[in-house]
Amino acid sequence: MSTESAMTAQGLRKRYGDTQALDGFDLEVRAGTIHGLLGPNGAGKSTAVSALCTLIEVDYGTASIAGHDVATEGQLVRSRIGLVGQSPAVDEVLGGRQNLVLFGRLFGLRKSAAVERAAELLDRFELTQAAERPVATYSGGMRRRLDIAAGLIRRPAVLFLDEPTTGLDPRGRNEVWATVREVAGEGTTVLLTTQYLDEADQLADSISVMDAGRVIAEGTPEELKRQRGGNRLEVVIKDSRRLQDAMQVLGGALGVPARASEGVRTITLEVPDRSTALLAAVRALDSAELEADDLVLRRPTLDEVFLALTETDPARSARMEAQ
Repeated sequence: MSTESAMTAQGLRKRYGDTQALDGFDLEVRAGTIHGLLGPNGAGKSTAVSALCTLIEVDYGTASIAGHDVATEGQLVRSRIGLVGQSPAVDEVLGGRQNLVLFGRLFGLRKSAAVERAAELLDRFELTQAAERPVATYSGGMRRRLDIAAGLIRRPAVLFLDEPTTGLDPRGRNEVWATVREVAGEGTTVLLTTQYLDEADQLADSISVMDAGRVIAEGTPEELKRQRGGNRLEVVIKDSRRLQDAMQVLGGALGVPARASEGVRTITLEVPDRSTALLAAVRALDSAELEADDLVLRRPTLDEVFLALTETDPARSARMEAQ
């Protein structure tokens, strides 16, 4: 995996009237990786992507794509990127092959080159058998794969994917996920914006979490999860009357605080060592003659990390107070 940066942004600021859409946005994405850009509605994700794609000018800051300055080399930047938006760009009346040839011609390819490239992409994304059918007859997953194929007509160095699986069923999402992995595996850098945390967890090599127009956390999915806390042991005690006893026994045996939610029989402990925690808990409960209905070790989810980060972001709190 390359350590070279395919995309950078430093201190981007953009204001629309009273709204500060970008407020010191920074980003660095390694070439050949999938980078997730996450954030709640209104965080500035779409504005950031629009700025990086040269669709809007920022008020302040610098950015580059594939070594080209976004502000001063816009035409070169546009020649090096592909953009797949939330709404399908393909024509539903035309067939898949016709759509890709049309995109190729619009991007300046000669007809023979456009036809050849369309055939390559249809084969690559397993759409050849449906190539002559109207896109209106395609499944949701097939349409999105065709959309992504259209974004790759010019063999871009960087592909922007904006909410690529919105509205798809699980099978369609899996098809698109496989496509994205294949695209990145062949060397294209992917910037993925999504509100599906499991999607980022499945696909992204690294993640930036945005809120209030800036990045508030970044790292690999595992690094972000570790920021939220360590492994979690959850124990469901059979006899709710002995809940306090079990909390003392487990907390003492594992050397960490034990907590229980009111009205339930579940005890939760943050444990540093997965390999020994479960066995130590079982032995401690057995010695105290306490029965458990269930014991499970789990890691923090990206959803929990996301909620913790965005709920405690000072900029978000200040913005909400201003409103």
